[in-house]
Amino acid sequence: MNTEPWVQRARNYATSFLWSRKAQKYKMVMLGRNLSDGLLAKMVIYVLLSIVAYLYLQPLLYMISTMLKTVSDLLDPSVKWIPRVVTWENLTKAYKGLQYPEALRNTALIALSCSIVQVLICSMTGYALARLAVPFKGLITALVLLTFLIPPQVIIIPLYVIFSKLGLLNTLFVFLVPAIFGQGLKGALFILIFRQFFRAQPPSLEEAAKLDGASAARLYFRIMLPLAQSACLVVFLFSFIWYWNMYYEPSMFLAKGFTPLSIRLDQLEDVLNPSLLGSKDLVSNPVTEGTKMGAA
Repeated sequence: MNTEPWVQRARNYATSFLWSRKAQKYKMVMLGRNLSDGLLAKMVIYVLLSIVAYLYLQPLLYMISTMLKTVSDLLDPSVKWIPRVVTWENLTKAYKGLQYPEALRNTALIALSCSIVQVLICSMTGYALARLAVPFKGLITALVLLTFLIPPQVIIIPLYVIFSKLGLLNTLFVFLVPAIFGQGLKGALFILIFRQFFRAQPPSLEEAAKLDGASAARLYFRIMLPLAQSACLVVFLFSFIWYWNMYYEPSMFLAKGFTPLSIRLDQLEDVLNPSLLGSKDLVSNPVTEGTKMGAA
């Protein structure tokens, strides 16, 4: 009996089986069991993430490159990213012109103190509007919502007059006092965040605490406030960022002395390039000074 055809068939079957196993293995490596698990999908994801990271980092990298360039490199269009001569003189001038330690301390003091106060005051206000039997609670909530419709430019003159008569101008209290009364930056938004959070908590927590004889203050500080850690963190971060970046209010209330980084950055161009001081004042100062004269 001729066994050669059977041997040839077995050999072909084994070869095709091995190749199919290898193909299946390569397919598993490249595509994975799920589409998002394979090497090909991961490569596409990494490429997209790299592009997004570059788009976010490109302005920062460009600023760092510009900071290290000399004047000749800045004027030379052939120098794009890597300067021919690295210099730290620009950083030194900016550091001295900004009076960086003092400006950073003032900015951090404003942002940190006001953010902490906003977390405490807005959380208490939100808890009262959500859980306590406050008279005219609906009306108060509606008035809080209405503050969203009032732009800060409308109340800046009354605030300037009040702070001027109280002697609070050029001090930290021009921001701390409104925060204490729940009228800091975006205070209405933070009150509503806490109100919605406390409304979502089950009433059984309060009922159990009241059965144990807990007062309203103890119930808030020992039970409800620790539960609101996530809301406190969100409010603190948003408040800190907004206080850190604000410019309009400091330009009105902190003209000299207690000035944050936002004002010093605006004044840095005047320090490094005095020739532009007059033209810049013609553009920006009439608005600020006109508002102050109207409040005087």
